[in-house]
Amino acid sequence: MSIAAPDWLVGLGVASAVGLFVFAALGPLIAWLRRRAVLDIPNARSSHSEVTPRGGGIAVTGGILLGLAIWLTLRPDPLMPLVLLGMAALAVVSWLDDRRGGLPVGVRLGAQMLAVGLVLAVLPPDLSVTQGLLPVWFERIVLFLAWIWFTNLFNFMDGINGITAVEMLAVGLGCSGILLLGIDGFSPAGLVVAAAALGFLPWNWGKARVFLGDVGSVPVGYLLGSLLLALALSGAWAAALILPMYYWLDATYTLMRRLLRREKIWQAHRSHFYQQGARKLGSHAKVAGRIAALNLLLVMLALLSTLSWPMALFALATALAATAGLCRHFAEAA
Repeated sequence: MSIAAPDWLVGLGVASAVGLFVFAALGPLIAWLRRRAVLDIPNARSSHSEVTPRGGGIAVTGGILLGLAIWLTLRPDPLMPLVLLGMAALAVVSWLDDRRGGLPVGVRLGAQMLAVGLVLAVLPPDLSVTQGLLPVWFERIVLFLAWIWFTNLFNFMDGINGITAVEMLAVGLGCSGILLLGIDGFSPAGLVVAAAALGFLPWNWGKARVFLGDVGSVPVGYLLGSLLLALALSGAWAAALILPMYYWLDATYTLMRRLLRREKIWQAHRSHFYQQGARKLGSHAKVAGRIAALNLLLVMLALLSTLSWPMALFALATALAATAGLCRHFAEAA
């Protein structure tokens, strides 16, 4: 079934409005954050050296929620309201975490588990990534854990200027492109996320004037997780793995390495590959630019993976090799 042109036009219009809203809102928001002293203070584990407002995610998350709420009034969707409710709840919890300097882990993780669990609980039982190869209950547990992990790793990876906006742009556009070219149905969520990233990027590139904060990275990670889940459930499982591959490979490898070293994994650190790259290359922009170039390749490979099983395996192997190569490029000498 082809995508109706009016849907795309409306979706593109909503996304454009979100991008403009985010860009325009960040100026007064930064001034407000400074007055309220919502600031990121550099420490020994930081990748920054200057005091910078954090909480730009208020504009990013707010713009995304507003844009998708407008879309829902025009094109009702049975599942998206629950996803947006979860996103809004995580934004509130994450803002309190940003504002107060750290909520208990149990509160933050509990909110994420509730937001993810409610969506998975209402999915039709015939929807399956493995097409019945695994019991539905077991698959749901795996998806639950994967979605929780993706939400958190997206937050963990938000450590240098530009990196999260670059990732939002690639994954959002990649999801929209695959829906358009290879899968029936259309949702503007990917376009809206990409547009919000474009609105945020000028304020966060080079010498950042604001950081996203947990109020941005946690809800956006949750929303992108829902888009990747939708791809996997519609048959594009390889694309769902390929699009965010740099983020999940860097974060997962770093976590496992820290576990093996018996380090306290809940503490802040500077051992991600992108953090090593920032020190090695002496520039956040150089690291984010290289990740953007890799992400362009990952988007093309994700699209290729939807053609057939052999293409999916080839695309996965190529994506893994390219991503591992960039991680190795960033790695400092032992």
